[in-house]
Amino acid sequence: MKKARLIYNPTSGREEMRRRLPDILQKLDLAGIEATTHATVGEGDATACAIDAVERGVDLIIAAGGDGTLYEVINGMAPLPNRPPLGILPVGTTNDFARAMNIPRNWSDACDLIIEQHKRPIDIGLAGDRYFINIAGGGSLTELSYEVPIKLKTMIGQLAYYVKGLEKMARLRPSELIIRADGVGEFHEEFMLFLIANSNSIGGMDKLAPDALIDDGLFDVLLVKKCNLAEFIRVASMALRGEHLNNPNVVHFRTSNLEVTSPEYVQLNLDGELGGTLPCNFSVLPSHIEIFAK
Repeated sequence: MKKARLIYNPTSGREEMRRRLPDILQKLDLAGIEATTHATVGEGDATACAIDAVERGVDLIIAAGGDGTLYEVINGMAPLPNRPPLGILPVGTTNDFARAMNIPRNWSDACDLIIEQHKRPIDIGLAGDRYFINIAGGGSLTELSYEVPIKLKTMIGQLAYYVKGLEKMARLRPSELIIRADGVGEFHEEFMLFLIANSNSIGGMDKLAPDALIDDGLFDVLLVKKCNLAEFIRVASMALRGEHLNNPNVVHFRTSNLEVTSPEYVQLNLDGELGGTLPCNFSVLPSHIEIFAK
């Protein structure tokens, strides 16, 4: 029997995990995976549990929840020298990273990926002393993912993000940024937002960084220049169709390391969670963790 630690968020995805837990444990057990469980109870709890699981020498860790749960588990595993493979059960609201990796939303199909033990090495992003698996960014619109109340997400799911996004649209403002990227150069001007993508699925959209790869050792960086609300909405609508990279208000490049600073107060978004403030250095850790995926 393989030993696993199943770390799950009981409030994710309209509390689906709470209902599915007995079926998941039975399916894993029949396949030779004995899982102990831990229900997260607050910020940082999944990180502490992941550290404990690694130190106890489990054969694999399973993160069940949304992108926030995955972010915390990654931050527990990534700094440690011995990292077991990671399974993902995407039962959250958006599940950006699982979508990028084609991990099924159906819990039973996602369990099958873990049971089949098909491992794939992936890059991890390092932002200062924090880690991210999917996306880092800054700018007023990127704040909405961690400003949406948990109860609202539980009630109406992804619609909660659209509601909050419409509310923030009217208050969009640019920030002065200095961006220095290895192999690219320096940018110093006002930007509406910046996004540092490790995969091609961001905010439920798979065309925002269409060519981003999880294992190429590079970030795909998107900068939206200062523009008025009408121009910004045009960029957003083009992004839905994957046509935004040719817009004159969009800067796109690839790099493995960049530094972002600002004379202003700019908060960071890491995988949908509040990740501190600028200044910050971002770098790729190539093939840093193995996940169960095809």
